[in-house]
Amino acid sequence: MTDASKGLVLIVEDERPIADLVRLYLSREGFGVQVEHDGVAGLAATRRLRPVACILDIALPGMDGTEICRRMRADGDWTPVIFLTARDDEVDRILGLELGGDDYVTKPFSPRELVTRVKALLRRAAGPPETDRVRQLGPLALDLGRRTVTLGALPLTLTATEFDLLAHLAGRPGRVFTREELLAAVWGYASHAGTRTVDVHVAQVRAKLGAAAGLIRTVRGVGYTADA
Repeated sequence: MTDASKGLVLIVEDERPIADLVRLYLSREGFGVQVEHDGVAGLAATRRLRPVACILDIALPGMDGTEICRRMRADGDWTPVIFLTARDDEVDRILGLELGGDDYVTKPFSPRELVTRVKALLRRAAGPPETDRVRQLGPLALDLGRRTVTLGALPLTLTATEFDLLAHLAGRPGRVFTREELLAAVWGYASHAGTRTVDVHVAQVRAKLGAAAGLIRTVRGVGYTADA
């Protein structure tokens, strides 16, 4: 394990050349890196090391990446998670995101792009410099500094990406955002092929809002808007 000022990133990947390459790129950017090659060891490492971010392959020996993420979330661990998958289909993507993942990358991928995704996630998780800003949307209150959400008096638990998506929509109530705009603003990249990610996260946020799910409205053929 490398000690670095930007924090420790955990990589759980059984393909050693891929793990070594990602380790190299993250280390160059000043991150500490811990690599595990099977799911059981990976889950133990999340609990032992408390990394700032996790990169989880989906297909792992012992325990797959989605199960690692599911158990992390069940433990109340909301460390940002990026999934790696060799299968370019919606099943892995949606399953992973529904379990509380923040992003995914399909193999083969650019290590530089993966590092950029990690850095974007960590910037979002750190929150904005305005530590006292509270954004109100109907009965919802989003504290941008503390990165907390309450619905009335009830606290909600959101992933880093879910929080940023909700905060972005709540920042301009009534403004209709296309999926591409949301992808660029929240995830930090723009690709029409990735817009399904936006739909999945909107569905997850709505599920957590319960009776207040109508605060996020679908504009057919365009995208989404927040109604105060």
